[in-house]
Amino acid sequence: MAADKIPVYEALAGDIRDLGIECVFGLMSDDTAQFVTTLDAYGVRFFGARHENNAVCMAEGYAAASGKLGIVILGRGPATANGMHGMGYAKRAGTPVLMIMGADPVGTRPANGVGPDRKSFNAEDALKAAGIPVVVADDPATARRTLVKAMADAERGGHALLLPTNVQLARIDPEATAPQEAVSAKPASAPARDTAIATAVAVLEKASRPLFLVGRGAYDTGAKDAIIALADHVGAALVTTMKAKDMFTGHPFNCGVLGSFSNVGGRRLIEQADCVVSFGASLNQQTTSYATALPADIPVIHVDSVRENVGRWFTADVGVVGDARLVAEQLLAALPVRPDDAKAMRSEENARWLAEFDMKDDFQPMNTPRTMDVRSAALVLDEILPKDRNLVFDSGNNLMASSYITVPGPAQFKLTTDFASIGMGFGTAMGFAVGAPERQTVFVLGDGSFLMTLGELETVAREGIPLIIILMNDCAYGAELHFLKEREAPVNLSVFPDIDYAPVAEAFGFETATVRTLDELRELAPLFEDPDGPVFVECKINASVVAPFLLETASVAGK
Repeated sequence: MAADKIPVYEALAGDIRDLGIECVFGLMSDDTAQFVTTLDAYGVRFFGARHENNAVCMAEGYAAASGKLGIVILGRGPATANGMHGMGYAKRAGTPVLMIMGADPVGTRPANGVGPDRKSFNAEDALKAAGIPVVVADDPATARRTLVKAMADAERGGHALLLPTNVQLARIDPEATAPQEAVSAKPASAPARDTAIATAVAVLEKASRPLFLVGRGAYDTGAKDAIIALADHVGAALVTTMKAKDMFTGHPFNCGVLGSFSNVGGRRLIEQADCVVSFGASLNQQTTSYATALPADIPVIHVDSVRENVGRWFTADVGVVGDARLVAEQLLAALPVRPDDAKAMRSEENARWLAEFDMKDDFQPMNTPRTMDVRSAALVLDEILPKDRNLVFDSGNNLMASSYITVPGPAQFKLTTDFASIGMGFGTAMGFAVGAPERQTVFVLGDGSFLMTLGELETVAREGIPLIIILMNDCAYGAELHFLKEREAPVNLSVFPDIDYAPVAEAFGFETATVRTLDELRELAPLFEDPDGPVFVECKINASVVAPFLLETASVAGK
């Protein structure tokens, strides 16, 4: 029987394949190299990044785009430490990601004359301290069952699995250790209680200008059509959080995004609201512009499937716990028909205002002879980029451009701001492109983020990942530049020389261009029509333009 035994790592690789995983992400290390190469031999494609943080983000982006479990495999010790930034981001994003790492051997001590173990690292305690649920496969006989359970648990968000080196190498009987199927940990959809619906109905009946705020949580439940039906029934205007961007494109009373990324057109109706119904939105400071985006003292009905989310960041007058789609249907059934002349929010004047509003009128352009206003550049990109696109944004001052580039819907838009960190976007964009290859993925980032992750240009080229990269280069850490300006502090440490990065990308096989004017940018339209490989476009940006969310933060901080 001993001859029939196989290493644990080989059994785990077979289980991952048999559970339908098509690809994994990571960065190879000596303690996971055999595991990774076995997975690849079994037909599970391995996408290798150049830094552990980016590898984790690739798995997160893949999961966000595909709706499938993203798996990243890293080494122990320094590799795990390197990847913890990305792990924190993936956990906060709430995406189904399983982070598998090598770990120090269990139950053994090195013989005299052998040591120290320079890779030794208490990963379990470090991950737990970072808020990441973690399990250790410390027994070869149960390692396969531990993997399957960890995969099921990861469907709720980022989870970590540690594989000690000696456990991976231990030999086991594949039949005796076969795992059982784990039950998914995802909660079932549920309607709201009748009493909660009755209370919400009583408030809504008194409102003549209701505003429906819809977040990504509602979109993910398939609530869009039910919410539109309810809005039309009561005469509400529609607005979304940034993560649910462009959910209601085409609806005549779509007001765009609420809060830090709102526009002049939508704000005119938002200011008229006499009641807000929030579906699947956290009502955080970005959505509410630090509680200033909504009219004061109007009732707020907060709908969320998780009880703890209701009123967590913003006062809720009525809490409704339930699935957004089911709650919208319940409210529709309970509310009486409202005649058109009682739908004040949907006046002819408001309809005409939204129909005639143009995003070009949302700001005063600040283009110069050698740089572009990032907002103006974004509007041109909206015209010339492939219409059926995925859009991934890194963090930073240039994030304001995301308001001016549209997407088919929320599923095609990805923010990487959950850890308030720049540098999370490159890996996420690569994973997103792998997870949704039916559309061209466009990745927008600033020069500060790019210099953190420049090495991944090689990953894009090596792995054949279809990606259009738009570098918004303002020659600065833009957020810090304006932070210092607001406080009348010296800014010299936040600004950098005007370097051309397109030749660097060209060396990796990208089609490249550097543009300083809107006319030069428009001339690139043919480049985006049918790219022959990855594309890198560097846009020289006016650093004087400050994102509204930075001004809001400065105002709250009192400078």
